[in-house]
Amino acid sequence: MLGYVIRRVGLALVVVVIVLLGACSVGADVTRLPGESASSGSAGEDVPSALGDPGNPAFPNPLIDLDHLVSGGPPPDGIPPIDNPKFQPADEVAWLADQEPLLSLTLGGETRGYPLQVMTWHEIVNDTVGGVPVAVTYCPLCNSGVAFERRNGDRLLDFGTSGMLYADNLVMYDRQTESLWPQLTGQASVGVLTGTQLKAIPIGVVGFEQFRVAHPEALVLTRDTGHGRPYGRNPYIGYDDPAGDLMVEPPKGRDPRLPVKERVIGIQVRDKALAIPRDTVAARAVLALTLAGQDIVIWHRPGQRSALDDATIAGGRDIGTIGVFDPRLEGQRLSFVAQVTGFRDTQTGSSWNVLGEATGGALKGHRLRPITHLDTFWFVWVAFQPNTTLHR
Repeated sequence: MLGYVIRRVGLALVVVVIVLLGACSVGADVTRLPGESASSGSAGEDVPSALGDPGNPAFPNPLIDLDHLVSGGPPPDGIPPIDNPKFQPADEVAWLADQEPLLSLTLGGETRGYPLQVMTWHEIVNDTVGGVPVAVTYCPLCNSGVAFERRNGDRLLDFGTSGMLYADNLVMYDRQTESLWPQLTGQASVGVLTGTQLKAIPIGVVGFEQFRVAHPEALVLTRDTGHGRPYGRNPYIGYDDPAGDLMVEPPKGRDPRLPVKERVIGIQVRDKALAIPRDTVAARAVLALTLAGQDIVIWHRPGQRSALDDATIAGGRDIGTIGVFDPRLEGQRLSFVAQVTGFRDTQTGSSWNVLGEATGGALKGHRLRPITHLDTFWFVWVAFQPNTTLHR
């Protein structure tokens, strides 16, 4: 099929496919066909689709190896994205446990939270935050949360799940041209928009209590999605074992520097990429470094459970929350130390939470600039960043 290979790869993938297809059978009558959308994207365009024929010779040369573009089981939008998200204030949410993980996004002065117990079953939310159209995405197989601006030039894109994987990573498609976009890059890699790059927006995973205390008025995505799903259940029990199996082998094989599913913090500044083992940050609580001339501080605090460990997300082990920030504030480079309730800068003695917000002292009310990063697994970071440096 013009280089497009659909593979059946072992019992683990079969089990996941059965789980997902079983889930998708509930409320399947509301699944949209490719090209149909209730979101606010531009109209569909009369161009060849990469969904059915990724190897169409009319397309620009693909940016990924089509032999490693594989079916994950469900059809396009079989894992249904959320196009009309519904929210409630954080201080009114009673259905999330304190340490449950959610994606925290602040844009244009507005903060919203997207619980992983919902994102696990939908993977994409087409939303507008702070007046900016965004796609908030989560790939359970890579444990990666990424947000993008949906506007690109004159196009307002909205995204669906293609049903395909590349390096075990969610491959999105835009409903305007049906080009294919690996989630970790945010770049159209197959189809008429090949080479188009979305603008990434800093987003992080935090524990719900950490989010609620910092932003009690912030809106939280609810389970009122129009789809029947066992929200709160984890269909990938034990998946985050560092030495566990992969669904599909990486396109260029495994990098032996770390176990395949070791959790890492991946940061790219210009042409430099760096991976820091999560355990390294957890052991230090505060890690300061410089990458390609950019000062960076990385924090770790307990209070967030793994979404990929226990049968329930609320029952996962505590892996803590990571924050990645520019330590410079109003021209001054701050230094930080951990304390019982969070962090303290040594210049003013101000207190800070793990979301990068000063909660007390002379700098109360200030916020550090978040650095775009990936809190993900080693195998997928190095698959997309093969020349990455590894911080020891």
